[in-house]
Amino acid sequence: MEIKKLASTLEDIKNIRKNGSEYWYARELFPILGYSRWQTFQKTIEKAKTSCNESGNAVSDHFTQVSKMVEIGSGATRETEEYELSRYGSYLVAQNGDPHIPEIAFAQMYFAIQTRKQEVLENQIEEIERLVTRRQLSESEKEFGKTVFLRDVNSNGLAEIKSVGDFILFGNNSTKDMKKRLMIRDSRRPLADFLPTITIKAKELATEATTFNIKKKNLFGKDPIKREHILSNQGARKFLLDLDIIPEILPPSEDLRKVERRHEKQKKIASKGTSIIAEKNEDELIIDVPLDVKREQIEKVNALLESKHGEGKVIFIIWDGTKEVSFRYPKGVQISEDLGVEVMQIFKSEK
Repeated sequence: MEIKKLASTLEDIKNIRKNGSEYWYARELFPILGYSRWQTFQKTIEKAKTSCNESGNAVSDHFTQVSKMVEIGSGATRETEEYELSRYGSYLVAQNGDPHIPEIAFAQMYFAIQTRKQEVLENQIEEIERLVTRRQLSESEKEFGKTVFLRDVNSNGLAEIKSVGDFILFGNNSTKDMKKRLMIRDSRRPLADFLPTITIKAKELATEATTFNIKKKNLFGKDPIKREHILSNQGARKFLLDLDIIPEILPPSEDLRKVERRHEKQKKIASKGTSIIAEKNEDELIIDVPLDVKREQIEKVNALLESKHGEGKVIFIIWDGTKEVSFRYPKGVQISEDLGVEVMQIFKSEK
């Protein structure tokens, strides 16, 4: 399923209780995550419950077992086992699934995001789509490498074949030329880590097509496989050009290594049951916090922030009893998102 469509589907099946807490029905969730059998998904839920307990969180808070009546035909109904999964519970379910399945890889990151701001969610979805696409390209390249090695091509031959593929895809610009264009300082880094999602998909399509045709045509040796890879990349380039996309002139995207570190940090915090930083503006840091946050915790956070920035740099905390705390600070005061993580640890440890 396309990433943006998957995100929309997960939003559509989300339920919200009167107190504002979110939950997802397990039986609605499991086919979306790529599972074909409820019994298999049940085993994943049990693993997730164990992870929840080991992290010090109450299983009943995140895995609420309920019963639902479902139609079984001819107007008859049957009572079935069901779970209401909190965002954290859903995250743990995804975390205990196979990350090589694109739907699960996306869900792991989706459920680690806790924000009600649409523009933030959209940005996160775009980043996740790019990460998932890059991982799919890596898997395709591994399979491509294994395939050519079994067909009388050595490491140097593989490197030559991949290089000529880039040369064709990027309009007679070599991999080295493209790294220069995109101002990639470390020449050892893969070009794909700095490409936009659409170009990564084009590279994956060309790689998959070559691998498929090597097997279909039973090709052996560097030269026949090289010619096939040229054809595949010509097709991928034509596809982009037909859409008025010229891959070699697209601007560079953020280093995926940085993007992945940012998302891994969010997932690490989520695995401990803490909330996730939602947004950082020029002079405001907004963080989702537990519903039961206490005024004393707010005061302790205020003291932490003042100690970090010294006297005279008062940081105001706005709290209205909802799930969101907003830290406002004077322009010019630099607050990193890492500080937000430290703040969240106060909310967690003082519960």
